[in-house]
Amino acid sequence: MGEDDRLAAVVGLAQGMAAAHTAPESWRAAALGACRALAGNFAALSVWERERGRLRVLVNVGKRAEDEQEFPEAEAYPVHQFPEITEFLHERWAGGGGPNAWVETAQGPAAGTPGYIHQRVAALRRRGRGCCVVAPVVLHGRAWGELYVARAAGAPVFDRGDADFATVLAAVVAAGLAQTERLEEVRRLAFTDALTGLANRRAVDVRLDEAVAQHRVDGAVVSLVVCDLNGLKKVNDTQGHEVGDRLLERFGSVLSLCGAMLPGALAARLGGDEFCLLALGPSAEDVVGAAVELCRRAGALELGEGVACGVASTGHDIGPVHDARRLFRLADAAQYRAKAERADLPVVAGREGPDDPVVRLADETPPPAKNERRRFRGRRARDR
Repeated sequence: MGEDDRLAAVVGLAQGMAAAHTAPESWRAAALGACRALAGNFAALSVWERERGRLRVLVNVGKRAEDEQEFPEAEAYPVHQFPEITEFLHERWAGGGGPNAWVETAQGPAAGTPGYIHQRVAALRRRGRGCCVVAPVVLHGRAWGELYVARAAGAPVFDRGDADFATVLAAVVAAGLAQTERLEEVRRLAFTDALTGLANRRAVDVRLDEAVAQHRVDGAVVSLVVCDLNGLKKVNDTQGHEVGDRLLERFGSVLSLCGAMLPGALAARLGGDEFCLLALGPSAEDVVGAAVELCRRAGALELGEGVACGVASTGHDIGPVHDARRLFRLADAAQYRAKAERADLPVVAGREGPDDPVVRLADETPPPAKNERRRFRGRRARDR
């Protein structure tokens, strides 16, 4: 491979990782890019889990053996079987050298202690591979894991130039992993409520749009539980905002616990004293059951005065739901009625048939383009 080809391979690897949206996509792009760059037929990316003393395989790409999955759930190897991971990095690299790659062959190690039969040699033979190049991946100044690329038996054996190139590729992979970490942290902050650690309104909007789109395709049940924490203002005024924050955090934990009753449900704080649960898949009655448990547990909290809870589900008689906005209006109207009636149990939209007052209230209110929930509440207050 010429210099221009290798430069193009490095650029392709970097671009592939940059285009990834999730960590698994980034791992796969790293392994595929390195496999192509080194003309291999198989590649893997593994992470060194120090606390468990093992190398855990994150992804396998290319021609996989029968026991190799693309994203394995439990493929890991004790590091004592691969002592170069610790010895090489901690002894040689610490002495001032760089984290250079090395080559192993199915006939025995191409470098290292003479006569040393490495576990990798046995693995190469077992899986019909002729050689491999192993490149340590160093992230934030510490050994993170390894990039592994293999060739089939009978293919040209990796040479020193290939090992040097693998070292360069590992550095590109490390840069891509660091970028992925930063992006995931940004996403986490963008979609997480800082006080409670729950999802925020932005996350709910995205997930609800997706859920309603799926409902329109295959009829999947989409349910929304909107709740208003009673008594927060009183706690803030009489005991201070620090105590009020504790109430919000405590209720957030209760909401998360009840959300766990619904597989895949999203627990979120919409803002202020307003929270919600979003579920895609569980039946409407299961969602109502979780909401009943939420009301019970909220009423048992030392602080606050319970919760006003409204439920809207496509599994009930609420008419067609073509967009997320209507489901939000229905759940909000149900919560408003629960608040007005000081109900101890959730109010469920559509429970009273075609003339359900909650459905009427929601549908009589035109959907504003901005600040929907605030305007909706303001109009209802004026109509009282």
